Amino acid sequence: LVALRSRGSVTTATSSAGDTSRHLVVDVQPTVDFVCRPAVHFVLAFHDLTYSVKRPRSSFHRRRDNVNVEETGAARHGEQGRARAAKNTLLDGISGEAREGEILAVLGASGAGKSTLIDALAGRIQRESLRGAVTLNGDALDSRLLRVISAYVMQDDLLYPMLTVAETLMYSAEFRLPRSLAASKKRSRVQALIDQLGLRAAADTIIGDEGRRGVSGGERRRVSIGIDIIHDPIILFLDEPTSGLDSTSAFMVVKVLQRIAHSGSVVVMSVHQPSYRILGLLDRLLFLSRGRTVYYGAPAALPLFFSEFGHPIPDGENPAEFALDHIRELESTQDGTKELVQLSKSWQEKPLSRAVSAASSDKPSLSLKEAISLSIARGKLVSGTSTGSPEVAAATTEVATYANPWWAEVWVLTRRAFTNTRRTPELFLIRLGAVVVTGFVLATIFWRLDNTPKGVNERFGFFAIAMSTMFYTSADALPVFLIERYIFLRETAHNAYRRSSYTLSNAIVAFPPLVFLSLAFTAITFFAVGLAGGAEGFVFFALIVLASFWAGSGFVTFLSGVVPHVIIGYTVVVAMLAYFLLFSGFFVTRDRIPDYWIWFHYLSLIKYPYEAVMQNEFGADPSKCFMRGVQMFDGTPMGKLPVATQVTVLNAMSKSMKIDFNSTSCITTGTDILAKQAVNQLGKWNCLWATVAWGFLFRVLFYLTLVLGSRNKRR
Repeated sequence: LVALRSRGSVTTATSSAGDTSRHLVVDVQPTVDFVCRPAVHFVLAFHDLTYSVKRPRSSFHRRRDNVNVEETGAARHGEQGRARAAKNTLLDGISGEAREGEILAVLGASGAGKSTLIDALAGRIQRESLRGAVTLNGDALDSRLLRVISAYVMQDDLLYPMLTVAETLMYSAEFRLPRSLAASKKRSRVQALIDQLGLRAAADTIIGDEGRRGVSGGERRRVSIGIDIIHDPIILFLDEPTSGLDSTSAFMVVKVLQRIAHSGSVVVMSVHQPSYRILGLLDRLLFLSRGRTVYYGAPAALPLFFSEFGHPIPDGENPAEFALDHIRELESTQDGTKELVQLSKSWQEKPLSRAVSAASSDKPSLSLKEAISLSIARGKLVSGTSTGSPEVAAATTEVATYANPWWAEVWVLTRRAFTNTRRTPELFLIRLGAVVVTGFVLATIFWRLDNTPKGVNERFGFFAIAMSTMFYTSADALPVFLIERYIFLRETAHNAYRRSSYTLSNAIVAFPPLVFLSLAFTAITFFAVGLAGGAEGFVFFALIVLASFWAGSGFVTFLSGVVPHVIIGYTVVVAMLAYFLLFSGFFVTRDRIPDYWIWFHYLSLIKYPYEAVMQNEFGADPSKCFMRGVQMFDGTPMGKLPVATQVTVLNAMSKSMKIDFNSTSCITTGTDILAKQAVNQLGKWNCLWATVAWGFLFRVLFYLTLVLGSRNKRR
């Protein structure tokens, strides 16, 4: 390569091998040594981006506006209307470009619009709300294509704490790399990425969280970057990747980003305040102040820019820090950064020796379609190809929305979830302990219930408490998705997997623990309480307990997709389950519920398992008697009389009513009990299937909440 020192000129050469597709361009910058670089195949350009949101107005302002209207009349009223319609402009005519092989850094104080600009470029703002154009190689970017060829690294490190670094990257590879790619090649890609990110020493260390020690903050940030670049995307967006890191860790992160850019990617990142060393790694700077551009150009041209502005940067001072401090000072003045914005506009219109280097004027050497084909042929963007052959992919330039079929996504999601569950056994053990303790308490309180009327009433209480317990102990599913929500949003934002795959995997992972819980509760209570039905009754009781767990888990999972916070979620769960129990038919039978509340009876999740166990107990043997002779006086004033007196009264009633019954005659059977409790609309198996159906319905509703509630776009 040849290095030249020149101003305002561009030199083009050809490699000695004669490869015209890799011609060398001399990048010209003011007073800087220029080096030759390969041809630029991708240029992400943005022109006149403008984005506004409505400014909220308090009730105080509205009252003050009304007073002013009354005082000043119609003219003042017009001004008030315009004020109420005012908006906050977050981006105001931002233009620039980011090129393959370079890092574009967006700088500015908090609230300057850095994250908003990154979101606008990454397609995370609804297109109808954003004015201006974003193009790649001159072509408007389709949102589906952008999601496939780009990656977005959020400011927060959203990772599973119990997975190791290598496992985290490997699961990401299985999501983003096509199934047609051999497992050995995926492992090789992961190992190469670990070396590229400088994570070899931490490869087998868990990520960790507040309660478990894991990797360092800088390593976590590099893992966050790694999971989004596993498929080697063409465009990489990062929202303040150095935030919260020490100087050394921040420098290492940006050094990794520089290597990614040099590998043939476009890197756009926001940064709060770069150190001097980090500034030397950046290729372009875009300073923002309240949504407007105050400088766009090369870092080396920053001193010249401020010298022309009349505030030269002192020798030895960090140019970026000086610029940010000066911009903050100007923002506190009456005129703000108006003059700096005007200078920036005139600066960008000057010759190439100013803010924009000569290389910026070069157009991409290929069209977008040709550039994507070339990238696929070079091994980039392998997640966007549906076949394992780069040659075929390059010829067709077909980019699949998802790298893998849905069943492969379910398999990977399930394995990852089981790995997390296996490494946090305390969560299942606590839930098992709660079920076992509850079962033990119920078994000892309702020990060996007899077949007297008193025993019947006690059975009612046991069934109501037992079935409602299944739903209350399912509340542990609530925080699962609330904790994973932002990981899910990050992974689905760029089509790592389908929402339906996540829903199905969530159900598969949740089911096996329910089987163990159901068997444990049934084994403890069925024989201890003395329930009827023998082996068949035991199996059905276990099935209805399992179905109750399934429906409760589905209900709580659905709520986790609706409510935003754990505390709110638990409040809603407890309240709704209390209503379900109230309308289940235990406290008030169906025929006694008012017509305007009867709909809630049929929506009660506890109604169906409660009626199922009632029929399993009292309908197993229609001839079984639960009240004989003088037992009919139990619970009445006559129940306190001597037995002989009760027999005399019973005989007198028999003669008076001309019905032959005595102290051993059966007065109430199980069928009579079911009729009295209005449990006669559905059979026990129909109640079982209804309970199972509720579980599936809530899983479908959970999927709909994922579809409707995870758009990942600003309005």
